[in-house]
Amino acid sequence: MNYLQRIWDLTKREMWILYKNRIYGFCMVVFPLLVLFFFTSLLDEGSPKDLPIGVVDLDNSSTSRSLVRRLDAFENSRVIAHYPSVAEARHAIQTNDIYAFLYIPKGMSEQLLAGRQPKVSYYYTQTSIMAGSLVMKDLKTISTLGSAAVGQATMRARGFTDQQIQTFLQPVRIDSHQIGNPWSNYNVYLSTVFVPGIMMLFMFLLSAYSLGMELKFGSGKEWLDKAGGNIVVAIIGKFLIQTLVFMAVIAFYEFYIYHVLHFPRQGGVEMIVLLCLLQVISSIGFGIFAFGLMPSLRMSMSVCSLWAVLSLSMAGSAFPIMGMDEPLQSLSWLFPLRHYYMLYQITVFNGYPLIDSWFHLVALIGFTLLPWLVVGKIKNAMLNYVYIP
Repeated sequence: MNYLQRIWDLTKREMWILYKNRIYGFCMVVFPLLVLFFFTSLLDEGSPKDLPIGVVDLDNSSTSRSLVRRLDAFENSRVIAHYPSVAEARHAIQTNDIYAFLYIPKGMSEQLLAGRQPKVSYYYTQTSIMAGSLVMKDLKTISTLGSAAVGQATMRARGFTDQQIQTFLQPVRIDSHQIGNPWSNYNVYLSTVFVPGIMMLFMFLLSAYSLGMELKFGSGKEWLDKAGGNIVVAIIGKFLIQTLVFMAVIAFYEFYIYHVLHFPRQGGVEMIVLLCLLQVISSIGFGIFAFGLMPSLRMSMSVCSLWAVLSLSMAGSAFPIMGMDEPLQSLSWLFPLRHYYMLYQITVFNGYPLIDSWFHLVALIGFTLLPWLVVGKIKNAMLNYVYIP
């Protein structure tokens, strides 16, 4: 019971520190909420739409104008300019005015009707991979549809039935199924890793910052005295209130994406709560461990910043881990965000049982227990180290 009383006294002490130092409130509540609304509103349409493209139409026939109108009607692309030459259209791409342009040569419609297979070209930039891939898809589709339309008209003139025309133009019909995210919604798979990743960044930094400030202002001995010299009680008392606040913020994040934005999920509420708890305690555990390795405010926060930023690349959402080199694949297991993301995908997004992701569950529990390896060093730092800016 004495331990519980000490933890409560330390928690009240920490609440007073949080009240006096407003940076805690900003990093625990204000900034995470700003990140949440920023990313979810940035991608609220699901995917980029009306990306600017241009046209070089040297044919200027009814057929070419029909192709341009169809291209402009696509959801991802919007024709914003017509250029008299390829050189001017290429310059527009280089100056980031457009992402692509369609080149229709002179005499295209005449060659089509004569069956001479005219060449229609399209050029697109891959400086931005997402934008380039989306407009390339539209340009490829419109080129295919244009040739199919001419072929359809020719075959109808020769007396073919619609069934025969369809079989000739599309001999193999593709039945595509996008499992889990059939809308190709970028918000669903980017916000669910970027927002938790940046929240983990704040948890890493505040954990190291809280311990570093005790060392900086020489209050570490007083902190340990309130814990009766027990470093474990001291750490629990210090980080209990931070854990609860971060849990509340992440619970709001979960409520917002699943009940307001209606992100897809197959897993139950219990898995969301478990994942929320593991995210918070593993992140705080890693921050404490980083300070224990290097009991320096500046160095520990630098390590936490580096690890959190690298986590966004090593989580496997933007670039698959299986496509990385083997050393990087092994390194990815050292990032809490990677295990969080895999647990989210397996248990919440796809609804598979927890046993299918037992390794990632154990890994997050392991990050939570990392401070046990350095509690002695943290205690020694508070008692004997002198703060060096």
